[in-house]
Amino acid sequence: MIDPQVLYRLADMLNERRAAPPDSSYVSSLYHKGTDAICKKVAEEAAETIMAAKDGDRLHIVRETADLWFHSLILLSHYGLGPDDVLVELHRREGISGIDEKKSRIGG
Repeated sequence: MIDPQVLYRLADMLNERRAAPPDSSYVSSLYHKGTDAICKKVAEEAAETIMAAKDGDRLHIVRETADLWFHSLILLSHYGLGPDDVLVELHRREGISGIDEKKSRIGG
């Protein structure tokens, strides 16, 4: 089994890059460009993941999903959030039907 701590190590690295000069790394430059640039990148990676799925190439799906997760972690970090915040929400939803969970949201 792959070490699940990789998400936490990655999140720590992303948090460190938030304060780094924009010319020091891709991640730092993305943080310095701001929310719109980060959101645009997450949307781009989501679209690429969908296209990979439509092609049915399993390795391509995995690689694009890794890109999507990476950029989603950047988005979380941008807002002072991390993997634990998402895991807590997934834990909250565990055992709840998708229909019921959606109804429980505001405007569900």
